[in-house]
Amino acid sequence: MKLTVKHHNVRSTNALDSWVEEQIISLQPALQIDEANIILAHNDEASPAYQVNVHLTTPGPDVFADGCDHTLRAAFEKTMTALRSKIGSRFTRRQKRKRTRSHAPLLKAC
Repeated sequence: MKLTVKHHNVRSTNALDSWVEEQIISLQPALQIDEANIILAHNDEASPAYQVNVHLTTPGPDVFADGCDHTLRAAFEKTMTALRSKIGSRFTRRQKRKRTRSHAPLLKAC
């Protein structure tokens, strides 16, 4: 997986970057992620000031999520909650399709 973290008016620290990386890697068991692009932004003039955008490139449709809050951690947590929700709904739809296909009646040859 290729991970890109961009910082806009946010200081890049090893602790922050490794925490972001751990959070994104925690999504791996539920979804194959080929590339993750994360933007961490701070705007003094906006309220709430912190915004996080995540774009996950996957073999299927890409997954996008964003969140904003008054702290960077809270904005990132909102974004991760949205990602987990999208990934979970995708997983349940896939399981539902598999169940309906397996319970479909087979046509008998005459």
